[in-house]
Amino acid sequence: MTPQSVHADDIERARAEHPLAFRAPLPVRLRRIALWAGFALLFGWCLYAFDFSPFRIWEGLGRLGRVLSFMFPPHVWTTWQEFSDILKGLGETLSMAFLGTLLGAVFAFPLCFLGAKNINRLPLLRFTVRRGFDIIRAFETLILALIFIRAFGLGPLAGVLAIAVGEIGVLAKLYAEAIENTSNKSVDGVVASGGSRTQSLRFAVLPQVWPVLLSITLYNFESNVRSGTILGIVGAGGIGFLLADRIGAYRWDEAWSIIFLIIAMVYLIDWLSGLIRARFIGTWEGAR
Repeated sequence: MTPQSVHADDIERARAEHPLAFRAPLPVRLRRIALWAGFALLFGWCLYAFDFSPFRIWEGLGRLGRVLSFMFPPHVWTTWQEFSDILKGLGETLSMAFLGTLLGAVFAFPLCFLGAKNINRLPLLRFTVRRGFDIIRAFETLILALIFIRAFGLGPLAGVLAIAVGEIGVLAKLYAEAIENTSNKSVDGVVASGGSRTQSLRFAVLPQVWPVLLSITLYNFESNVRSGTILGIVGAGGIGFLLADRIGAYRWDEAWSIIFLIIAMVYLIDWLSGLIRARFIGTWEGAR
């Protein structure tokens, strides 16, 4: 009987006649049981340590419902002075995200080549650079913002620096991984034509990764808009500061209106990012 002639009925018949032959070996089954038991114990311990109970969840949902009821109807600003403050906060948050992402990308782009194994052939240097990326990513943007607020004072500057430093580690790692996943066929073609290593990087590697790098950068920009809102809450400026002020004063209707504007801004950025990706990726694909 060849493998092509084996049907599902034959497999089911063999399984019924020789069930032990289809069972996983005993060590494999024991490992599975141990893993599931460990997962169940960890899950149960987390519920116990976090004081989880159905009553607490039910009581919290009730309070959440009361908070949500305070948000409706949303507040409508009747004077330009009030609304201009909100627009200024949105503009600061957007500017923080844009400048932070741009600065991070500018510094991450040259560093990513040192972290890509198909570009940097020195293992010790590559290992040191990659661990440097890990160290930068270990610091949450919120922690960086608190540090920069202490150093540079309150305001958007601290938020821009916090986003930029965090993006260096994130973007450099993602850029390096994108470069490592490129095909060597184009590189071999450039080298076979007499091109140098720099020329193979310029004409073979970069055309493959530009669309990926653009997508990564745009996605991180969208994410940093949301992060900029959180940074504003701790004093780094932007719409988050105004949102925290409204929540602290129990002006929930204004808080909901600000949240709605943040959602609308993120949606608009996502839409524009999609247009940019479609435009430039289509242009690059046509040129290749």
